[in-house]
Parts: sequence; structure tokens; C-alpha cells
Amino acid sequence: MTAIPLDEKQQIKDIVCRILEVEDDEVTDTSLFIDDHDADSMRLIEILSALEVNLKVSIPQNEVPRLVNLAGVYDVVAESGR
Repeated sequence: MTAIPLDEKQQIKDIVCRILEVEDDEVTDTSLFIDDHDADSMRLIEILSALEVNLKVSIPQNEVPRLVNLAGVYDVVAESGR
């Protein structure tokens, strides 16, 4: 698995915060998007789409269940084969 540089992690966090409509300091690597930030499945799909566009990666829709928190997003992006 490829490590994600800190600047890219921040870009990912910025994308997630924008879509979830929360402040940067409210989201941690382990805070849960659905339970802690009131996300729904549509927001998770928005996150996936925004990651694809902004990071120029391809992420299969079957990875959506892994997008539960930032740590999961980092893993999915790292495994995207970029």
C-alpha cells in the first residue's frame, strides 16, 4: 500500500469536511461519518466522486462501505492504484 503524503491527507480531509458541512477540527481520523457527523449514503457517494475528480483516482462503488471515517478514506485512496 502506498503512503499518502500529509498535504494530500489534508486535501482529502478538506473534501470530506466540505461535503459533510463540518469544521476541520470536528473530524478526526476515527470519527464516524454517519454516527458522529450525520452523513447518509448519498454523502458517502459524494465523497467518493469528489475524491475521484480531485485526486484523479478511480474508486469502485463497492468501496463505499469502507468510507466510514478518514482512516478508511485514506486506505481506499492508497489502494486505488494511482
